[in-house]
Amino acid sequence: MLSCREATRLLSAAQERRLPLGRRLSLRLHLMMCRACRNFGQHLHVLRDLARGFAAGADQQARRDRQPGDGDPRSGT
Repeated sequence: MLSCREATRLLSAAQERRLPLGRRLSLRLHLMMCRACRNFGQHLHVLRDLARGFAAGADQQARRDRQPGDGDPRSGT
């Protein structure tokens, strides 16, 4: 059985890459029994979605700021 420390580490790692089958099964078993780690996993997903949304918004703003012919918006031209 995984400890909560191991489970949270695996939850974080799973955001970056696919875990091996044995690790995924161990994590699922732990999450079925541990409410705190389930909550951590849910919060991790929310934070990732928010970060992606923020990054996408910043990226779109940067593209708008670099429209050809607009000049540098900071220089007033």
